[in-house]
Amino acid sequence: MRLITASVTAWEPDAPSDLITCVHGLHYIGDKLGLLTRAASWLTGTGLLIANFDARSIRLPDGAPAGRRLTTALREAGFTYDPRRHRISLRGHREIELPYHYLGADDGAGPHYTGQPAVNSIYTYTR
Repeated sequence: MRLITASVTAWEPDAPSDLITCVHGLHYIGDKLGLLTRAASWLTGTGLLIANFDARSIRLPDGAPAGRRLTTALREAGFTYDPRRHRISLRGHREIELPYHYLGADDGAGPHYTGQPAVNSIYTYTR
Protein backbone atom coordinates (compact mmCIF):
# COMPACT_ATOMS: atom_id res chain seq x y z
CA MET A 1 0.00 0.00 0.00
CA ARG A 2 1.17 3.50 -0.78
CA LEU A 3 -0.23 6.90 0.13
CA ILE A 4 -0.44 9.45 -2.67
CA THR A 5 -1.23 13.12 -2.19
CA ALA A 6 -2.34 14.84 -5.40
CA SER A 7 -5.14 16.84 -6.97
CA VAL A 8 -7.85 14.42 -8.04
CA THR A 9 -8.66 16.65 -11.02
CA ALA A 10 -5.29 15.92 -12.68
CA TRP A 11 -4.01 12.71 -11.08
CA GLU A 12 -3.75 9.50 -13.11
CA PRO A 13 -2.92 6.15 -11.53
CA ASP A 14 0.16 4.11 -12.49
CA ALA A 15 -1.86 0.90 -12.59
CA PRO A 16 -5.50 -0.25 -12.25
CA SER A 17 -6.95 -0.48 -8.74
CA ASP A 18 -8.88 -3.23 -7.01
CA LEU A 19 -10.58 -0.76 -4.67
CA ILE A 20 -11.30 2.96 -4.90
CA THR A 21 -13.16 4.65 -2.05
CA CYS A 22 -14.24 8.21 -1.48
CA VAL A 23 -15.71 8.77 1.96
CA HIS A 24 -17.45 12.16 2.13
CA GLY A 25 -15.05 13.63 -0.44
CA LEU A 26 -17.31 14.15 -3.47
CA HIS A 27 -19.26 16.79 -1.53
CA TYR A 28 -16.35 19.19 -2.10
CA ILE A 29 -15.60 18.38 -5.76
CA GLY A 30 -16.93 20.59 -8.54
CA ASP A 31 -17.11 18.06 -11.39
CA LYS A 32 -18.45 15.09 -9.45
CA LEU A 33 -19.65 13.19 -12.53
CA GLY A 34 -16.33 13.74 -14.28
CA LEU A 35 -14.48 12.29 -11.30
CA LEU A 36 -16.80 9.28 -11.10
CA THR A 37 -16.34 8.49 -14.79
CA ARG A 38 -12.56 8.88 -14.58
CA ALA A 39 -12.40 6.67 -11.48
CA ALA A 40 -14.40 3.98 -13.30
CA SER A 41 -11.58 3.77 -15.84
CA TRP A 42 -9.02 3.26 -13.04
CA LEU A 43 -10.53 -0.02 -11.86
CA THR A 44 -9.34 -3.54 -12.60
CA GLY A 45 -11.83 -5.84 -14.32
CA THR A 46 -13.23 -6.88 -10.94
CA GLY A 47 -12.33 -3.74 -8.99
CA LEU A 48 -14.82 -1.84 -6.84
CA LEU A 49 -15.50 1.89 -6.70
CA ILE A 50 -17.62 3.04 -3.78
CA ALA A 51 -18.27 6.61 -2.66
CA ASN A 52 -20.62 8.79 -0.67
CA PHE A 53 -22.67 10.68 -3.24
CA ASP A 54 -25.78 12.84 -2.99
CA ALA A 55 -27.51 13.01 -6.37
CA ARG A 56 -29.33 16.14 -5.19
CA SER A 57 -26.01 18.01 -5.43
CA ILE A 58 -26.08 17.61 -9.23
CA ARG A 59 -28.01 20.61 -10.53
CA LEU A 60 -29.21 21.92 -13.86
CA PRO A 61 -28.50 25.51 -14.95
CA ASP A 62 -31.82 26.71 -13.49
CA GLY A 63 -30.79 25.36 -10.07
CA ALA A 64 -33.16 22.38 -10.08
CA PRO A 65 -31.78 18.96 -9.10
CA ALA A 66 -30.97 16.72 -12.08
CA GLY A 67 -33.31 14.12 -10.57
CA ARG A 68 -34.41 10.81 -11.97
CA ARG A 69 -32.86 11.40 -15.38
CA LEU A 70 -29.45 11.54 -13.69
CA THR A 71 -29.92 8.43 -11.58
CA THR A 72 -31.23 6.57 -14.64
CA ALA A 73 -28.14 7.59 -16.65
CA LEU A 74 -25.87 6.46 -13.80
CA ARG A 75 -27.60 3.08 -13.57
CA GLU A 76 -27.49 2.62 -17.35
CA ALA A 77 -23.73 3.23 -17.17
CA GLY A 78 -23.39 0.44 -14.59
CA PHE A 79 -23.41 2.38 -11.32
CA THR A 80 -25.53 1.32 -8.36
CA TYR A 81 -26.96 4.23 -6.39
CA ASP A 82 -28.53 3.99 -2.95
CA PRO A 83 -30.22 7.35 -2.22
CA ARG A 84 -31.06 6.41 1.37
CA ARG A 85 -27.41 5.77 2.23
CA HIS A 86 -26.08 8.39 -0.22
CA ARG A 87 -23.79 5.77 -1.72
CA ILE A 88 -22.75 5.08 -5.30
CA SER A 89 -20.77 2.06 -6.44
CA LEU A 90 -19.48 0.38 -9.56
CA ARG A 91 -17.83 -2.97 -10.10
CA GLY A 92 -15.33 -3.49 -12.91
CA HIS A 93 -13.35 -1.27 -15.28
CA ARG A 94 -15.51 0.92 -17.54
CA GLU A 95 -15.04 3.73 -20.00
CA ILE A 96 -18.12 5.84 -19.25
CA GLU A 97 -19.59 8.87 -20.94
CA LEU A 98 -22.58 10.36 -19.18
CA PRO A 99 -24.96 12.72 -21.03
CA TYR A 100 -23.96 15.71 -18.93
CA HIS A 101 -21.62 18.64 -19.57
CA TYR A 102 -20.06 20.30 -16.54
CA LEU A 103 -20.62 24.08 -16.31
CA GLY A 104 -19.25 24.90 -12.87
CA ALA A 105 -19.90 24.68 -9.16
CA ASP A 106 -21.86 26.57 -6.55
CA ASP A 107 -19.82 26.79 -3.36
CA GLY A 108 -22.68 28.59 -1.62
CA ALA A 109 -24.85 25.48 -1.65
CA GLY A 110 -24.82 25.23 2.13
CA PRO A 111 -24.63 22.09 4.22
CA HIS A 112 -25.29 18.65 2.77
CA TYR A 113 -26.97 15.74 4.53
CA THR A 114 -24.19 15.42 7.15
CA GLY A 115 -24.43 19.11 8.03
CA GLN A 116 -21.01 19.94 6.56
CA PRO A 117 -20.55 22.61 3.85
CA ALA A 118 -20.90 21.25 0.32
CA VAL A 119 -20.64 22.23 -3.33
CA ASN A 120 -23.44 21.80 -5.87
CA SER A 121 -22.27 20.85 -9.35
CA ILE A 122 -23.99 22.45 -12.35
CA TYR A 123 -24.43 20.47 -15.58
CA THR A 124 -26.38 20.67 -18.80
CA TYR A 125 -28.08 17.54 -20.05
CA THR A 126 -26.69 16.76 -23.52
CA ARG A 127 -29.20 14.32 -25.04
